[in-house]
Amino acid sequence: MENGAGLPHISPTESLMKKIRRAIISVTDKTGVAEFAKELSSIGVEIISTGGTAELLTKAGINVIPISSYTGFPEMLDGRLKTLHPKIHGGILGIRSNTAHQKDMAAHGILPIDMVVVNLYAFEKTIAKRCSLEDAIENIDIGGPTMMRSAAKNYSDVAAVVDPEDYAAIIGELREKAGCLALSTRFRLAKKVFQLTARYDAAISNYLGSVPDAARIDAAKKFPDTFTVQFEKVQDLRYGENPHQSAAFYRRSCGAGKGLADAKQLQGKELSYNNILDLNAAITLAAEFHENAAVIVKHNNPCGVAESKDGLRAAYETAYSTDKTSAFGGIVGLNKKCTKDVAEALTRIFLEAVIAPGYEEDALKVFEAKKNLRVIDIGLMDGFCRGGGVNDYDMKRVSGGLLLQTVDAESASDLKTVTSRAPNERELGDLLFAWNVCRHVKSNAIILAKSGRTVGIGAGQMSRVDSTRIAFMKAKDAALDAAGSTLASDAFFPFRDNVDIAAEHGITAIIQPGGSIKDEEVIKAANDHGIAMVFTGIRHFKH
Repeated sequence: MENGAGLPHISPTESLMKKIRRAIISVTDKTGVAEFAKELSSIGVEIISTGGTAELLTKAGINVIPISSYTGFPEMLDGRLKTLHPKIHGGILGIRSNTAHQKDMAAHGILPIDMVVVNLYAFEKTIAKRCSLEDAIENIDIGGPTMMRSAAKNYSDVAAVVDPEDYAAIIGELREKAGCLALSTRFRLAKKVFQLTARYDAAISNYLGSVPDAARIDAAKKFPDTFTVQFEKVQDLRYGENPHQSAAFYRRSCGAGKGLADAKQLQGKELSYNNILDLNAAITLAAEFHENAAVIVKHNNPCGVAESKDGLRAAYETAYSTDKTSAFGGIVGLNKKCTKDVAEALTRIFLEAVIAPGYEEDALKVFEAKKNLRVIDIGLMDGFCRGGGVNDYDMKRVSGGLLLQTVDAESASDLKTVTSRAPNERELGDLLFAWNVCRHVKSNAIILAKSGRTVGIGAGQMSRVDSTRIAFMKAKDAALDAAGSTLASDAFFPFRDNVDIAAEHGITAIIQPGGSIKDEEVIKAANDHGIAMVFTGIRHFKH
């Protein structure tokens, strides 16, 4: 049985439903709004609208009541004042079951507004471009957030619709439930409102906090006076670093660019906290390279890295040969699409996870035999962000506070040869390879590299000379000849002992930041051994 609008009847005793009879629509993002409004109108919803939205809906053949006709006041102040009126907010905020509210509304000719369809001026997009302070200010929405918050506060009676992605589901529910929306739907929509307005206000606060003076917009500070950021939950995790710790995974709500939080898991067990840390370490290092590259990570440090012109499988097998023991139970990051032959090589040992920018179908069939192996698709590497987004910050929490820094994305673009011998072309290529690896290794970091692959990695030691010794120990354990390799150090050598050890093992070239009070002593040691040394002037500490 249907009602006059062609909708099925529902029982009047069905609880927690609210009929949608009147809606106000005022949107900046007009995606799908005409179709949505047409559907609302077809089921008998009266539509009030503003400015450009009203014009668009009228052209689409939808009957619209202009807001100025409804309130009796024209839109004014160049559009700054449109919806801030008692007939609008009274209609949204009035509690339908409150007798006093209903008497006030009747006395002042205020009609109930059951749905608010609003999205906001594009403040974040505006400031992402180089704009004046005046342009930024004009893109701060006032009426929109106010209507949103009013509707969300009164979710018991009003539906607040702020996301075009919700239009289809809302229309489906309205048709299924005779023009009504359930309380659960209205509450879900209300939560979206406060999440959106919190993010919007945070963007405004962070932007204005970076402007030192209204007259000196070009002198914007790198870090705002206060810093507010919003993350949305991707998933709960089984536990944190240890089983007694609870954990969840969140992504930046906006402005984050493409990163690990946007990746898709194609198969395998649920991701753990430690998996996610290691996946991030693997894919951010793999993204450094243009040739076929493979990275094997264990406990947030690479234990093998290689790039190869002979294909992705060759890169993986070379990376694996750096430290086969540590690779067991590790995570592999690839910078190219994973093919069947690569998958076959990967499944020969136990791995926790693989991450790559896509997989061939035949590769996925190979992985099916390892049902617990987590297979992660990061999507195209173009635009992949190391730090989570353009102009984003690297954030580290400390007790009672937060440390912010810019992302360590500096490359060694201005090398200075400081020894009597300059590195040859082969050595220079390996030095730059080692330097790219170096910034992804916990300090103190020493990287041995030859022919586009790691030969030994020393990481996370309190003494740089210990890291140097460990790198050579790792090379020996893997039966790799370090002679002819290059060496990268993430920070300067405090003494010549590191160079002397390097010379004992046949290192031919070294890359390091320089800047020690013992630089002359270190350079002399390199010259004594015939080792080429270049300074980058850049340090890559990773704590």
